[in-house]
Amino acid sequence: MISLLQRVREARVEVAGEVVGEIGAGLLVLVCAERGDSQDEVDRLLAKVLKLRIFSDEGGKMNRSVQDIGGGLLLVSQFTLAADTTGGNRPSFTQAAAPEEGRRLYDYLVAKARTAHPEVASGEFAADMQVHLVNDGPVTIPLRAPPREVLAT
Repeated sequence: MISLLQRVREARVEVAGEVVGEIGAGLLVLVCAERGDSQDEVDRLLAKVLKLRIFSDEGGKMNRSVQDIGGGLLLVSQFTLAADTTGGNRPSFTQAAAPEEGRRLYDYLVAKARTAHPEVASGEFAADMQVHLVNDGPVTIPLRAPPREVLAT
């Protein structure tokens, strides 16, 4: 599971001119399920997103998580994170999960996030979305679900 986290002061996502999800300060998380991903990858990714210390403490050091600050999560599906640009000028998206599997894992992520965190908003899977954000910092971090082998050590 691939994600791109952006620390934001505010963010919202619109579909057909209507706001479908918005947050104040927190994290905008663009997510993409890849072929072979399962709920295990979603669980590990969400655990890392919630605990990642990328918000400033009183001393200005990145030492607080989105949970620590009580910030929001805005989860937006974005299959283009799986783009392979090594074979020419047109990206290939063959590593992205099939649409049905991507939707299932995205819906699972949103449901799990809502049970684990008090403020969760989301985009609309496979919709033409417009994402608006004020990046705070800017802080933008690519993140993949940790491999199982890393967790075992």
